[in-house]
Amino acid sequence: MKRYILNLTEEEREALKQVAEAGSKWPEKAKRARTLLLADEGQTDEEICEQVGVVRATVERVRKRACLEGIEAALLRKPQCCPSRKPVLDGKAEAYLVTIACSSPPEGRARWTATLLAERMVELEIVPSVSETTVRRRLKKNCIKPWRIKRFRFAGGPSPAFVAAMEDVLDIYHAPYDPDAPVVAFDECSKQLLAHVRRPMPAAPGQLARVDDEYIRCGTVNIFCAVEPLTGLVSFEATDRRTLADCGRFLKKVAEQYPEASRIILVSDNLNTHTAAALYAAFEPEQARELARRFEFRYTPKHGSWLNVAELELSVMARQCLSQRIETKQRVQELLAAWDRHRGEGTISWQFTTEQARIKLRRLYPSIQLPGEH
Repeated sequence: MKRYILNLTEEEREALKQVAEAGSKWPEKAKRARTLLLADEGQTDEEICEQVGVVRATVERVRKRACLEGIEAALLRKPQCCPSRKPVLDGKAEAYLVTIACSSPPEGRARWTATLLAERMVELEIVPSVSETTVRRRLKKNCIKPWRIKRFRFAGGPSPAFVAAMEDVLDIYHAPYDPDAPVVAFDECSKQLLAHVRRPMPAAPGQLARVDDEYIRCGTVNIFCAVEPLTGLVSFEATDRRTLADCGRFLKKVAEQYPEASRIILVSDNLNTHTAAALYAAFEPEQARELARRFEFRYTPKHGSWLNVAELELSVMARQCLSQRIETKQRVQELLAAWDRHRGEGTISWQFTTEQARIKLRRLYPSIQLPGEH
């Protein structure tokens, strides 16, 4: 026999029906109202559970509260009674934790950890003891992640030198094609040579390809790259080093690709080897001077290497071609040749213009004051 039998009045039934019909607004409250209405109709607990979608303990609890405390109390969730417990870190201790986490780590440590912070809190007698879990929770609450570092470069204020070099390069990229003065972007990168200790295992159905973490270092190789954006012509060369002489010899090969051109506009970054001095380090003065007359060196601004098309080409090539272990310089040269063949001669469409730069990068442009203005 049920200990608590529910007998609703007509007014209570109407009130519960209104709550049950507003289920989308108060879903939990509507479930309790439906539970009370079905219990008043004499349905069993099992039937109520099946129709409302609650467990039997909920049905018994709602019916009991309705009998002892009334309908309104049964419709509301009973507040949880938790024993009062003093938090390990009060507001003052939490402020100390935030201050310590934002300070420099101890000598010999690169960053703060939860363990170090907990030990420092006890060492400074801020709290008798504190767990790493509590420290992590409070750091998360205050959006502090002392183990993470975000790198940036301070751009500073307006830079006439930057915008002057940038607009010069942008105008070069958007100039019409001139076979007598082709535009060639030039850059270089390095690749570490690595050999496998054990043969890699290829992929199979249901299994990824596997590569042993152990490897053998075989030195490094330098890769020169020259790109003509308007024709898509690309040249790569792998060298043992990147000295002035190596750079000069590669520039000679670039010049040989344009025998009919009177001058070659060479866009590069500000590396110390990207100058006419490289030609004099590689060849006799007469030949070096003859080659130097054919090149017109134009430089991207400092911290503006994104303006160098050759650097973009090297980035794509490194990800899609050389992102594997390669043992020898000869193998690197073979892969570069294969990449050049498969790449084709697609032109590079440079979209960023000087007009767009004056809008998007206007913070870098100096403000001009006319004479007499203050």
